[in-house]
Amino acid sequence: MDNTVGANNLRLLYTILCDDVRLEVGNKLSLMGVFQNIAVPQLPVSLVKFAVVNHWQGEGSYLSEVRILTPDRQQIVALSQPTGFELERGGFAGNINFFFNVTFPAAGEYWVQTLVDSNLFHEQPVVVMDAGSSQAAEAATEAVN
Repeated sequence: MDNTVGANNLRLLYTILCDDVRLEVGNKLSLMGVFQNIAVPQLPVSLVKFAVVNHWQGEGSYLSEVRILTPDRQQIVALSQPTGFELERGGFAGNINFFFNVTFPAAGEYWVQTLVDSNLFHEQPVVVMDAGSSQAAEAATEAVN
């Protein structure tokens, strides 16, 4: 995926999944509980709260939204409200989308999609797994190494 759009050259510099985000003094963000996979003792599971942080570079006015899809990409698990943001030439902007009480019904590779002006811009997987399974143990081993 290109991760740029239009003549304004909007670029998504990063997407981070985490448990919470706080705005600190000096306009700095503190990210708590950064993750790429979700290992739980039992499925289905409901996550009380988590955040998707996107950081942009470019120029122009855009509307961004984030959705989380089931592994087959056929059903929406969670959907954010569209959020507008503006960038001055060469500027940066951040979007933080909080999700509450999101239920993942089964293990699998879910998809976190970022849309810009209602068009798919970027997607990345987040694996939900049963912590007692061999898949979870293997993923934990790989993460440590």
